[in-house]
This record gives sequence, C-alpha cells and structure tokens, in this order.
Amino acid sequence: MFFNSLAFAIFLPLVFFLYWFVFNKTKNTQNALLILASYYFYSCWDWRFLFLLVFSTFLDYYTGIQIEKSTNEKARKFWFWLSVIVNLGFLGVFKYFNFFSASFAQLLTSVGFKASPILLDVILPVGISFYTFQSMSYVTDVYRRELEPTQKAIDYLFYLSFFPQLVAGPIVRASEFIPQIYQKLNLSREDINSALFFIMGGVLKKAVISDYISLNFVDRVFDAPNSYSAFENWMAAYGYAIQIYCDFSGYSDMAIGIALLLGFK
Repeated sequence: MFFNSLAFAIFLPLVFFLYWFVFNKTKNTQNALLILASYYFYSCWDWRFLFLLVFSTFLDYYTGIQIEKSTNEKARKFWFWLSVIVNLGFLGVFKYFNFFSASFAQLLTSVGFKASPILLDVILPVGISFYTFQSMSYVTDVYRRELEPTQKAIDYLFYLSFFPQLVAGPIVRASEFIPQIYQKLNLSREDINSALFFIMGGVLKKAVISDYISLNFVDRVFDAPNSYSAFENWMAAYGYAIQIYCDFSGYSDMAIGIALLLGFK
C-alpha cells in the first residue's frame, strides 16, 4: 500500500475519522487503534514480515528495561550490544548478505580462485532499515540515560509501528516521539493546513517529478546507454539524482503530513 495509491486514499480518511471521532475517549484507545492500523498497513506489503517486526519490538522493549534496571556497567553494555548485534544481524542477513557474498566470490575469482557465491533466497522485508535503526536509536538513548524506557509494551509497539514512517522513514528519535504518546493531542486548523501542504508537496515530488523523470527519461537511457549521446547519459545521471531525492523527500514530506493529521510531530 503506497501513500499515493487508491487503497491508501481510502485507508487514511477511515483511520482519521475513527481516531478523532470514535476512539477519542481515552489516549490508550487511540493508541491501540493506530497500532492495529499500522499492523494492517504493514501486512498489506507482506504479512509474514509482521513476525520480524514484532520480534524486534519486544527484543528492544525488554532490552531497554534491562539496561535501566542494571546497576552494573558490564550488564548494561551486555544488553546494549546484544540489541545491536541482533538488530544488525537481521539487517545483514536480509539486506546485505547476498551483496557481500557475491562481491567476495568475485574478488576470489579475480585473483585466480574459482568461487561461487552463497546466496540466500529471501525476500527483503519492507522498511527493515528504517524500523531497525529507529529501534536501535531507542536502545541507545536509554543506554546513554537520555530517555527512560517505556514501562508498557503497548507504548513501544506504538512508537516502532507508527505507520506514517514505518516503511520509508524518516527515522524518528525516541526521545522526540515517545513523550508525545503520553500527551493530550490537539488538532488545530493550522496543523491541518500544514499537514495538507506537506502531503500535497510530497505527492507532487513522488508521483509527478520522481516517477515522471524515471519512466520518461532515466530508465530509458539506463536501459540502453549506447543508444544515447554522452550529453544525454550525463543528464540521465543528474536526472537519477533528482529522482532519488524527490522519491525519498516526497515520502518523508507525506509521512510528516500524515503524522501531523494524527497529532504527532
């Protein structure tokens, strides 16, 4: 489910209505609604990866509590590095293992050894980089004593699964976001105007500029560079930079605007 898809255009107004007008009795019910909405949003990509997200969530929730409870510095470092190793281990296996395996095999071949890369037939979980580094930022803040750990698992579930920034960022520091979970939220007219400005600007960057440049120029040149002049290849390289920037910047703007509609900055 992409932000600029028809499915999301139905999903967001429904969540917005339920959040502000049906589940607005208590903060806990609002948070519970957004957790369910976020897990549904993520499952639309591939429901199997929900288990990995849930595992990472409870690992670092428990790790944060253990770091806070530990009075021995060695114990605090143990829990901190356990979180770092496990999180980066998952990221390495799913995202970087095949790349480094193929590169190492190519290096051995270049010096005269016959080597075939060991490749894992796995699908890259969507958003794994974003929620992994976000979760690690939480553990880091707790370890540095810049943030007290959340005492309720549901609060950490909310922080890590918040759907506007779950799959494409931006990465949100726990010290900036978690305190907002406990605050009474208000939605002013100025917030709505700012949110709509961010969302429309993000859609313009992503769906109009980035996608248009990609489909109508960059992809064509990259698919057959010898069919184009040196100047056109050069412009395609710059076009690709603009495409990538507008893609990430557009998604970030939309995420900021959607979060603001739900009362979060």
